[in-house]
Amino acid sequence: MTFRMGQHPEKLTSYFDGNNYIQHNPGIADGLDGLGAALAAMAQQGIEMKYDTLHKVLGKGNFVLTVSEGSLGGMHSSYFDLFRIENGKIAEHWDTIESILPEDKRLNANGKYGF
Repeated sequence: MTFRMGQHPEKLTSYFDGNNYIQHNPGIADGLDGLGAALAAMAQQGIEMKYDTLHKVLGKGNFVLTVSEGSLGGMHSSYFDLFRIENGKIAEHWDTIESILPEDKRLNANGKYGF
């Protein structure tokens, strides 16, 4: 799996609080080891996770929400990632990933990011 986010994806692991990192995605184990195993499994299946556009970053206290758009396994996707920061590192993560339908399949013209 190729995980492309930002200009320096090789720095990804430096943003997390190592194996103290708590993951709330039920398909990924806690800690950087769990994240690494999930990314490796996706790579073995040829699944690419790509972030193209960062639409919003909202922060309050030690929580940061990012609203992004890209693709997962070649499907146009939206990403909502909520991070809890502790000592300058990501200590906890929640996410929602949703496929975005092509315009001709949508039941409305509002768009996913109509804010």
